Amino acid sequence: MAFEHKSVLLEEVVNGLNIKPDGIYVDGTLGGGGHAFEVCKRLNDKGSFIGIDQDAAAIEAAGIRLRSFGEKVTIVRSNYCDMKLRLRELGIDKVDGIVLDLGVSSYQLDTAERGFSYTKDAPLDMRMDTRQTKTAADIVNGYSEMDLFRIIRDYGEDKFAKNIAKHIVQAREKGPITTTGELTEIIKASIPMKFQKMSGHPAKRTFQAIRIELNQELTVLKESLDEMIDLLNSGGRICIITFHSLEDRIVKEAFRRNENPCTCPSHFPVCVCGKKSKGKVITRKPILPGETETEENSRSKSAKLRIFEHI
Repeated sequence: MAFEHKSVLLEEVVNGLNIKPDGIYVDGTLGGGGHAFEVCKRLNDKGSFIGIDQDAAAIEAAGIRLRSFGEKVTIVRSNYCDMKLRLRELGIDKVDGIVLDLGVSSYQLDTAERGFSYTKDAPLDMRMDTRQTKTAADIVNGYSEMDLFRIIRDYGEDKFAKNIAKHIVQAREKGPITTTGELTEIIKASIPMKFQKMSGHPAKRTFQAIRIELNQELTVLKESLDEMIDLLNSGGRICIITFHSLEDRIVKEAFRRNENPCTCPSHFPVCVCGKKSKGKVITRKPILPGETETEENSRSKSAKLRIFEHI
């Protein structure tokens, strides 16, 4: 299957980066190269672009899409949490802009064998980096009932987390749960019918929770944001698109903390902690997709874009 992925908030991200034609820009979640293509179009011969992704299919697709830009583009297979290290290996200390388009791509959802979708029966996989040995099946069949409850509650924010975890453990006693279809049916049986049509597909939140846990998505995001902001030149911007409240909360808090890192008690007349602001939040409220985009691309409905500028 060809890698097809429609970039969300494309124009808003490109405008938000405030691109310098001779600048250095990084996309930490390259995907099919949609945002990258528009950034590269605005760079001159002195500008450069580095694309990072851990998905081999994305690397291949982006390589083809960005081929016309030649040596201006460098593509690296890695996780964006290693961005500083990967850039150092390329002899780069500072950049002028960073893009992150978080979550799962359209291609990953639509490719059944990747195991991300609850609408297609396939092996329980969900690995964003297929070099990783641990899969979703290892979590479903290996985690304790308490740990399953914890991740479904915390990462899926599902009020039926306890019952879902209990049903998963009961079902696997009869034999391993190996497919997305099996897991989906177990989840459906865990949720009262009257609630199943109230907030989307009943398996949506549990699948999200398992995917986040497997790929350590929130941990990677939380531990990478400060370092990425430090990579920016003065005036450089980081644009981050999130797709659920857990991600958005982390980004919002990190941007605010970097804008105002002072830890002094509020009654102190002057700051004595010595912590200096790294920049300013450009988006006091997140930028949301317009009506036309949400109609054309259902994935964009939950998207939020936040932007921070380094000083």
